[in-house]
Amino acid sequence: MASTKVFIVYYSMYGHVARLAKEIKKGAESVVGVEAKLWQVPETLPEDVLAKLNAPPKSDVPIISPDQLPEADGLIFGFPTRFGMMASQSKAFFDATGGLWRTQKLAGKPAGIFCSTGSQGGGQETTALTAITQLTHHGMIFVPIGYTFGAGMSEIQQPKGGTPYGAGTFAGDGSRQPTELELAQAFHQGKYFAGITKKLKEPAA
Repeated sequence: MASTKVFIVYYSMYGHVARLAKEIKKGAESVVGVEAKLWQVPETLPEDVLAKLNAPPKSDVPIISPDQLPEADGLIFGFPTRFGMMASQSKAFFDATGGLWRTQKLAGKPAGIFCSTGSQGGGQETTALTAITQLTHHGMIFVPIGYTFGAGMSEIQQPKGGTPYGAGTFAGDGSRQPTELELAQAFHQGKYFAGITKKLKEPAA
């Protein structure tokens, strides 16, 4: 049987979402028979603006185009939050998927979400909730992690991003990096999502 393909498609300005994406990839690839690949969405800001924002150089992760999305059996989308919603770069990418929407080429594919916010009340849940509309119009199957992460979901002794909707982290002023617990949740999301995607791809007995 051909391997199950999971695409992790993200936008990251300062590296926080990219760090989660790498861990999600590890989790997905821990499932036998699953092949995971990282993709970035196109940048929409000019270089001079990025320089003023002190954004570091982009990684060498390849840029994806909308017409490549149907190649995946499952898709996990990651983005930083801007005023409680996904960053405009990610929204612009979804806006470019009109052709896929018209033909419903993504219908029936499982999809997940993860994000980064500046603070604990900065949109960890609203970002996911508003992003689900993109998946719904494509007819995709939203796969939340729920509380399958166990005790880590109820951690209150330390700041922790992530919700039942998906993994997450807090960036603060930009200097804070994902903690071990947040990375563990990202790994879990990748593994959990890949397992479900693989089951959906397998032919009925």
